[in-house]
Amino acid sequence: MVIEKKSKLLMIVLILCSLACACGEQNKELDKFSAGDTGENCIEKNLPEEFEKGYNLPVDAGQREEAESDCRRAMELICDIYGQADKGDASNVVLLDATMLEMQEILKNIGSPVIAEVTYSNMENFEIADIFLKECMEGISGSTVVYEIHSSGSIGRKKFIFDGTDMYVLSASAAWNKENEPEITYVSYARIKEWRYTDKGWFCYELCVPEPPEVTEIVDGSRLIRVKPMSEINRDYSEKYVLGLGYQGNNLLCSNWNPENMEDLDYNGLYEYLYEMKYQEKFNSEAYPDGIPRFEFERLIMEYLPVTAEQIQQYAVFDEEKQVYEWVRLGCLHYAPTYFGTSLPEVTEIRENADGTMTLTVDAVCDMVLCDDAVITHELTIQVKEDGSFRYLGNQILYDGIRYIPEYQYRFDT
Repeated sequence: MVIEKKSKLLMIVLILCSLACACGEQNKELDKFSAGDTGENCIEKNLPEEFEKGYNLPVDAGQREEAESDCRRAMELICDIYGQADKGDASNVVLLDATMLEMQEILKNIGSPVIAEVTYSNMENFEIADIFLKECMEGISGSTVVYEIHSSGSIGRKKFIFDGTDMYVLSASAAWNKENEPEITYVSYARIKEWRYTDKGWFCYELCVPEPPEVTEIVDGSRLIRVKPMSEINRDYSEKYVLGLGYQGNNLLCSNWNPENMEDLDYNGLYEYLYEMKYQEKFNSEAYPDGIPRFEFERLIMEYLPVTAEQIQQYAVFDEEKQVYEWVRLGCLHYAPTYFGTSLPEVTEIRENADGTMTLTVDAVCDMVLCDDAVITHELTIQVKEDGSFRYLGNQILYDGIRYIPEYQYRFDT
């Protein structure tokens, strides 16, 4: 009996030891998989099946501590700026562009690349990210950290890790609580499904994210980061001539037209964008419940386009009896949002013509599902007068790109 009991006890000990060894091996595998060891070549192949999806990956304790510590340090550096900033009266803080750029100027002293959530802004310390991505393209493993300044005043920290084959990103974020104290909001780790570094200097990548049938709605894992700086003149021309138009709600930049072919422009949709461009304020539709008076509408359109009042009446939706042009706010009842519509127009080249006009080469940059730094490329011809005012004279989409974008939806069916 004693021998039998000893044998049973020995068997139990052996089983427990086997289980312990198995658990130990599994933990080692997890440790290798998480962003711990070197911070660079930290991903082992032949991983457990649950890690194949590439998202919600385990985060090494050391890497988590480093990310959180870096975020808090960055928040401390901009604390005074945030405290004195104009945050408005809304419950959701939206900082001025100037405030975010001031924060960027401070954070660049950390020595890492820093970007701000400001349209057309450049990355500080971009050379570090540029070298990292170029080495990744050559198959050289490494890592780099990029800080992001958001309009809410929060800070994002992304550590991109390339192991020679696959790229991963360890993301962390810190925000201000009600007492204006920094708090870590999340730390996550994911594999990048696809990535590329374009000639223009855009880092485009798509994260691994949950997909149907695991989720019922599409999760967009696309991201776009400008690395190489934009020239001052291209930024100036982008802000002055194309930013106010965009590709949503009007088709001036996403259709082919010229002075001899003006009938396809959406004049009723375009009016509010030209109004804001001229007066630097939102169009107040409540002041025109019955439509926009003929002379106001035509005067503004003719200021910016080579078209006559008679042509506008013919091409736009015009109530001849009331002598007003129809207008309705862009909404779901007559507009289906598209990813292309969210694209940002970016001037990449400026050409002066012999007749005194200028032709701007413009790329439509989409940072959502399409994740493309040039969904379409088009040439926009403008005439700038001595007093600084200007007119649009024509637009031509290059490389047959109009075939690859959604068909434009007019504000009114005619």
